[in-house]
Amino acid sequence: MKRDIYTELLRWKASSHRKPLVLRGARQTGKTFILKEFGDAEYESVHYFNFERQAELDGFFTRDLNPQRILRDLSLYQKREIRPEKDLVIFDEIQASNHALTSMKYFQEEAGSIHLAAAGSLLGVRMSSPGSFPVGKVDFLDLHPMTVPEFLDAVGESRYRQLLEEKTTLTPLPEAFHNDLLDLLRRYYFVGGMPEAVQVYCDSGDLGGVRQVQRNILDAYTLDFAKHAPAYDIPRLSQIWQSIPSHLARENKKFIFSAVHPSARARNYEDALSWLENAGLVHRAYCVEIPRHPLKACVDQGSFKVYALDVGLLGALAETPIGIMIPGDPLFCGYQGAFVESFVAQQIRATLGLPLYYWRSAGKKAELDFLLQTGTDILPLEVKAGVNPKSKSLRSYDEQFSPPLLVRTTLLNLRHDGRILNVPLYAAFRLPEFAARAISR
Repeated sequence: MKRDIYTELLRWKASSHRKPLVLRGARQTGKTFILKEFGDAEYESVHYFNFERQAELDGFFTRDLNPQRILRDLSLYQKREIRPEKDLVIFDEIQASNHALTSMKYFQEEAGSIHLAAAGSLLGVRMSSPGSFPVGKVDFLDLHPMTVPEFLDAVGESRYRQLLEEKTTLTPLPEAFHNDLLDLLRRYYFVGGMPEAVQVYCDSGDLGGVRQVQRNILDAYTLDFAKHAPAYDIPRLSQIWQSIPSHLARENKKFIFSAVHPSARARNYEDALSWLENAGLVHRAYCVEIPRHPLKACVDQGSFKVYALDVGLLGALAETPIGIMIPGDPLFCGYQGAFVESFVAQQIRATLGLPLYYWRSAGKKAELDFLLQTGTDILPLEVKAGVNPKSKSLRSYDEQFSPPLLVRTTLLNLRHDGRILNVPLYAAFRLPEFAARAISR
């Protein structure tokens, strides 16, 4: 699978300020695959060490954290010399060894010629604990589920990716292309961006096989709860995780702990929710009432929405039937709001790298799905599952804050009409560029 992060890996390799790399991401987003592919293509040799499967590796880091001694021992262990500048060293599932995590500081300070990349499914959880390793001694990259542009490449529709990426005007796309892209978007809603699910779909087109892959991934996440989370949080993790579809299906999608369990209280469930967030399984969107720079300083910490990391996994978690993909299916029409809002949240995090915020009026009478902080502008973003673009909330926001542009993403074609910009959902990854062009006009 072609992944856009490959370009970032090349940039890391060539950097004169290169530090050991930490590749973060949820389980089965493709971290190991992309690192091995990168190593095989760009280095003379790859040295792969998995700290979860090879528990004995931790012993090489307990005596001391001298990088040269560690490299000698690892070379002897695998019967192959690790060579500076020529080879890539991969520490996989490094969260299983706190000693190995700490050693990365010394690799940065004392062994800069060693190209070292670390990955781990629960690195975010480990790093949220005190004393993991010093900040500033590693480079970070985040690997998310495959985005729409990556999905287009995977299913053999790179022409449409190129068309969208090279679009410099705000004129509508030809209707035939627009309709094709809507069909591809619908497929993405079901398949999602987990690489194995996409691969099964590309190989066979078997949606039943795709759904089985998604169920297997969900099972793996549940096993992670039992294996790695604090014992007292395990039931809470499962309750929160299972509640996500029902939260998003409601008109008011604000996350409410009492909806997880009648006796649930924020103080008891917050740690479990943070665990899921640090594991990369959920994204939080915080509520803002008065949008000002920086948005992070304006959030209501007690009001937020929770989205699953992948729209395909959301469908599997909600047990939506395969028939939901049929155009006009009533179940899809009833539940598509949850899919679409989750889809946009996923694209904002993965392709734009932006934190998630939404707006709610002080009187709670109006609410907008997202706020985009792009450069010096804070733009309101309304997400619509269909082709009806009318929005009282968007007008209410405009009356109160007079932003330079009002942005919608819907099933309608690309269009700029006065102060309103409509970006089709399949082109959500181009939102900042299209918005900047609209504002400049």
